[in-house]
Amino acid sequence: MIDAAELRRRTRELLATCPPATADRATFLRARFDAGLAWVHYPEGLGGLGAPRALQAVVDAELTAAGAPDNDPRRIGIGLGMAAPTILAFGSEEQKKRFLRPLWTGEEVWCQLFSEPGAGSDLAALGTRAVRVADGTDEGAGVGTGGGAGDGAGAVLGGEGAGPAGGGSRGAEECAGPDTGDGGWIVNGQKVWTSSAHLARWAILVARTDPGVPKHRGITYFICDMTAPGVEVRPLRQITGEAEFNEVFLTDVRIPDAHRLGPVGEGWKVAQTTLMNERVSIGGSRVPREGGMIGPLVNTWRERPELRTHDLHQRLLTLWAEAEVARLTGERLRQQLAAGQPGPEGSGMKLAFARLNQEISALEVELLGQEGLLYDDWTMRRPELVDFTGREAGYRYLRAKGNSIEGGTSEILLNIIAERVLGLPAEPRTDKDVAWKDLAR
Repeated sequence: MIDAAELRRRTRELLATCPPATADRATFLRARFDAGLAWVHYPEGLGGLGAPRALQAVVDAELTAAGAPDNDPRRIGIGLGMAAPTILAFGSEEQKKRFLRPLWTGEEVWCQLFSEPGAGSDLAALGTRAVRVADGTDEGAGVGTGGGAGDGAGAVLGGEGAGPAGGGSRGAEECAGPDTGDGGWIVNGQKVWTSSAHLARWAILVARTDPGVPKHRGITYFICDMTAPGVEVRPLRQITGEAEFNEVFLTDVRIPDAHRLGPVGEGWKVAQTTLMNERVSIGGSRVPREGGMIGPLVNTWRERPELRTHDLHQRLLTLWAEAEVARLTGERLRQQLAAGQPGPEGSGMKLAFARLNQEISALEVELLGQEGLLYDDWTMRRPELVDFTGREAGYRYLRAKGNSIEGGTSEILLNIIAERVLGLPAEPRTDKDVAWKDLAR
């Protein structure tokens, strides 16, 4: 059993053999992965040592003290927080060895092709089609052209849109290819609200492979090459002027069967691992005291005494306490993760994160008055990172509006908490046993 002392020894050995001061960043990160110090709880040979997850903090502390570079986790958060745990749980040994190392080092950025126009909160209604090519040829390309160019109205940062999905060029029954042969898959459809698609080398993708069964079945999970012919990425401008999100059009995109994760038709089960990890990564990321959105508000309060009022003081104290409770709850959630797989508890953290960000940013704008409304940078920008704390109050106020939609709408998360945490009866479903092709759309 590897303990903290052994991890310190291995970390110092890495620093001695690959000094951060002389090694370039990519070389050091590859060496760290190969030494099993990337994520210590992963298996040996895959960036880990099979050690308890809680001991990662030992490695991180040693490397930080030595001034070692990190892998820019905010930039590659989708890969680290969603793709990697899904590949680890459902990927083949070949997939794990091919994808995990460049994912962790940041040499390959990942995105998530899940939401569609008309299939955001109700993700299982997705209409992007994947058709099996049985003989290794391109025969069958163009079958099931997927969703129309729906405008996605009704969603700001990741929820359902108003545009239609589905509606391929042939009947739905013809779009379900048999699970035979080794020719791969032809994918057609549209995805929307995709973070970092303009930067990504790979994507995790869910597509419908059998429209003749109920919507939660007949979905298969794939790894999609974002540089493949037929992949088109278009920017979506936000209320801030930025375009960190995208819509992605897939036209006769070829995906080899070797890039399928999990069995054919069981992609919904695989996707649940991704979604649970997504909510944990959004709501349970480590932040210091007065980190995150509460930090700029507290700093303004301390530095601008002329803005203070008794009422604002009481509201600030309440939000500070709630932010601290959320921070400590996130720490407890990470400790629970050390003992097993993520559960629905991450939904509660993500829900709290969204509400707090919106209330904190609103109070900051109120505190600053007219000054807080100043925001004049509407230029089209393609950022690699979302910077909440390094921008003006007006930006934070506008950007926080999307927190209650991206990564799962607050309404959907409340349902998850009610059903999976509190054990309340599920909402009645009339489409449970209806084939996807027969659903009204």
